[in-house]
Amino acid sequence: MERDELMELLPHRDNMLLLDSAELDDGVAVGSYTVRGNEFFLKGHFPGNPIVPGVILLEILAQSACVLLSGDKINGGQPVYTGLNNVRFRSPVRPGDKITARCSLTRSKHPFYFAKGTVSVEGRLCAQAEFSFAIAAGTGE
Repeated sequence: MERDELMELLPHRDNMLLLDSAELDDGVAVGSYTVRGNEFFLKGHFPGNPIVPGVILLEILAQSACVLLSGDKINGGQPVYTGLNNVRFRSPVRPGDKITARCSLTRSKHPFYFAKGTVSVEGRLCAQAEFSFAIAAGTGE
């Protein structure tokens, strides 16, 4: 899935669409994003030593998880985080890094979904988490 296809699946736009591409690989969602260096979240985090904030890494993970629900399950709804557990940040992510987010569902009862995943750069583990989200009714544009 490229960016235009992701925009059909995800409600995120502009600076908050944090995936360049994504795919489903045998039940695992794999999303990728290259940190360009001009992102809004790097401007003050930290001057002279920019590091992608952990919450942004978790957002990339969540957006990747939505690929697991491509098709009818989202159906115009809005995916929203409902919980984060066992979050660990292992290594910083910097401009120029290509992020790979991998996640899988551990259980579901629509509209609630539970998943686990990792964020890495060239095989280096940067973050990991267990999380849950729900598909809320869409609010329109």
